[in-house]
Amino acid sequence: MPHVRFTHLLGFAFLVAVLAASAAHAHHGWAWATDEEFEITGTIQSMRLGNPHGEVTIDVDGEAWVVEVGQPWRNDRVGLSKEILSVGREMTVHGHRSAKEGERLVKAERIVIDGTNYDLYPGRDS
Repeated sequence: MPHVRFTHLLGFAFLVAVLAASAAHAHHGWAWATDEEFEITGTIQSMRLGNPHGEVTIDVDGEAWVVEVGQPWRNDRVGLSKEILSVGREMTVHGHRSAKEGERLVKAERIVIDGTNYDLYPGRDS
């Protein structure tokens, strides 16, 4: 009987691990975002660079939008730094917005600050 119980427990643990990995992949991939290209311009209010990806909050006509930028290695590759993403700067984001209605969240493909393009995903069209 203990062997059957252990097998059930092991199966349950495996199922939980698969579901957790699926949820993480869905968010950190592109599945949560719309297929349509989206552009928005706002003023940087705050930013956090780091794992699993950086986030920049911009003010757009009095509304806060969260912009997901790249993973640390991706940001470094294109030159996005804390200095570039400083509070008060204007930033234009090209990418894909959340498919969840009312959620002000954008996955950035390309960012423009002071006329400089930071192409986070050069293989994608934006």
